[in-house]
Amino acid sequence: MTARDVNREARAVVRATKLNKKTWILKMVSSQPKYDLIREVGRGSYGVVYEAVIRKTSTRVAVKKIRCHAPENVELALREFWALSSIQSQHPNVIHLEECILQKDGMVQRMSHGSSSSLYLQLVETSLKGEIVFDPRSAYYLWFVMDFCDGGDMNEYLLSRKPSRKTNTSFMLQLGSALAFLHKNQIIHRDLKPDNILISQTRMDASNLEPTLKVADFGLSKVCSTSGLNPEEPVNVNKCFLSTACGTDFYMAPEVWEGHYTAKADIFALGIIIWAMLERITIVDTETKKELLGSYVKQGTEIVPVGEALLENPKMELLIPVKKKSMNARMKQLIKEMLAANPQDRPDAFELELRLVQIAFKDTNWDT
Repeated sequence: MTARDVNREARAVVRATKLNKKTWILKMVSSQPKYDLIREVGRGSYGVVYEAVIRKTSTRVAVKKIRCHAPENVELALREFWALSSIQSQHPNVIHLEECILQKDGMVQRMSHGSSSSLYLQLVETSLKGEIVFDPRSAYYLWFVMDFCDGGDMNEYLLSRKPSRKTNTSFMLQLGSALAFLHKNQIIHRDLKPDNILISQTRMDASNLEPTLKVADFGLSKVCSTSGLNPEEPVNVNKCFLSTACGTDFYMAPEVWEGHYTAKADIFALGIIIWAMLERITIVDTETKKELLGSYVKQGTEIVPVGEALLENPKMELLIPVKKKSMNARMKQLIKEMLAANPQDRPDAFELELRLVQIAFKDTNWDT
């Protein structure tokens, strides 16, 4: 898509006035423009992300634009909306949804969970039926306004720097805290990977000058609803079984490949991430040729996702560490448990958070 196409599309989606070569006004409401779009910072098959500022406060935000022209796009967008809008409180390591705007042609409205709006219900019906139920000649878009992260993703940040024990420790603690928070809020992420973990350098902790991580991209997430005899009792995500095999191959647990899994699949994915981070194990994306943090098993000349290898051979002993000469015994044991073939042998997110804290603060001389 050319720059001309991008500009034409943007004009069709928002009422835009050119401020300079890289700035447009995003008019979310009919009265006064609320956001200034500064520049495009990311693009994929799912949507386009812009850096923007709130006009009243000059606060930087990220604005994700999703075109609802196909059922799969609608489903991904709604899953992200349902997950982020279900969270009643904020967490420093989970991306925050400021608001979501639904647009049809020139008409816009703020979207709320459980809305009776006909536009919203048409999107829900599209997601459920797997086919477009609204007039395909109309342009439907969802605009997500979220935290802006200025440090790229976890891959870009770590692989452009020398390994640091301090950074590794900080990142592990933040990720453990984020996952415990999500599972407490009945959210299974289902696509945890370094690409989906963003870095905010503007929010560095003054005490250690390490950046803040933000778990993002909830398009494949699942919010586990209440069920059973007592609907008031919080759902245990480790007893909420899912059957849709989804995620990214190198981070998928063995049971996900089979299509019968719980939130323990998130524990496995985080185990892959932490292992890869500590040893700087990388894979290369075959399409983009981008180097990514990710662990794997070698079978002859091929590299195989750990989860797929464990599905074929549950008794396989993982070689940890695989690159370094040694690893702290408690860290090594925790990673092995996180990557256990049997999900029941993995810690849950709350035990994991506690054990990461114990490793970080009790074993002050651990080597990573």
